[in-house]
Amino acid sequence: MQERFRPAIKYFGDIISVGQRLLQGARILGIPVIVTEQYPKGLGSTVQEIDLTGVKLVLPKSKFSMVLPEVEAALAEIPGVRSVVLFGVETHVCIQQTALELVGRGIEVHIVADATSSRSMMDRMFALEVYLKFHPSATEEKNLYFNRIPDFSLPARTFSFHHKLLFPDMDLHRTLQ
Repeated sequence: MQERFRPAIKYFGDIISVGQRLLQGARILGIPVIVTEQYPKGLGSTVQEIDLTGVKLVLPKSKFSMVLPEVEAALAEIPGVRSVVLFGVETHVCIQQTALELVGRGIEVHIVADATSSRSMMDRMFALEVYLKFHPSATEEKNLYFNRIPDFSLPARTFSFHHKLLFPDMDLHRTLQ
């Protein structure tokens, strides 16, 4: 999600907001994050609204897939990694090629649909449709979290974290009483 894409990508502000919440959740939960930037000399760095504090790796790339030797090495260092979460731009190029390459290596991939976009909605939707046809694991941000917290019996800290991250303007404790 680089600066030069801002005027061209549909719903850029929305995907930045969702992406930032995903990164914040990953930091709090201790989930390693790897970031790649497509040709940063020409397209700029990751936008300022995305806080990259604590990410495991930030790499420039020239190929569309983010599966670089450095990324493969970083994934190999993470014990028991079986799945990854992808988000960013452009859905029909970088996200799709990365997803297909990781799936080909036996890694389960979850594409966060509301944190990905393209210049054209047709490109975005077609890429998600093609991916889902063969690898049914696209989701949206809230489902990504709620599928990991199946009920209210979890420790209050865990549930409160998810709630505050996903619904910052809602007082859930008052709602549930």
